[in-house]
Amino acid sequence: MNPFEMVVAIIIVVTIGSVIKARHGIAKDRHGNEVFHRPDPALAAETARLRDEIRTLKDRVQVLERVITDNETSSTRLDREIEALRTKNNA
Repeated sequence: MNPFEMVVAIIIVVTIGSVIKARHGIAKDRHGNEVFHRPDPALAAETARLRDEIRTLKDRVQVLERVITDNETSSTRLDREIEALRTKNNA
């Protein structure tokens, strides 16, 4: 085996090892120590809940922006938009 093939083989082995470590949740902290990170189901649930809340808030902001910038001065339309927001929030 010539030196070039040896270097390529070492690179392949190191890459495969890094991929395996990453799949099993082994990472390095800021000090260079290898630590095992287990996914926390409570944290994942909280993240999903917060993403849903952000999506809901973005929808509400879009509706409010549309209501504010709308040229129609009809109070009935404004009432309908506000009621739609209330029912959406309560659902």
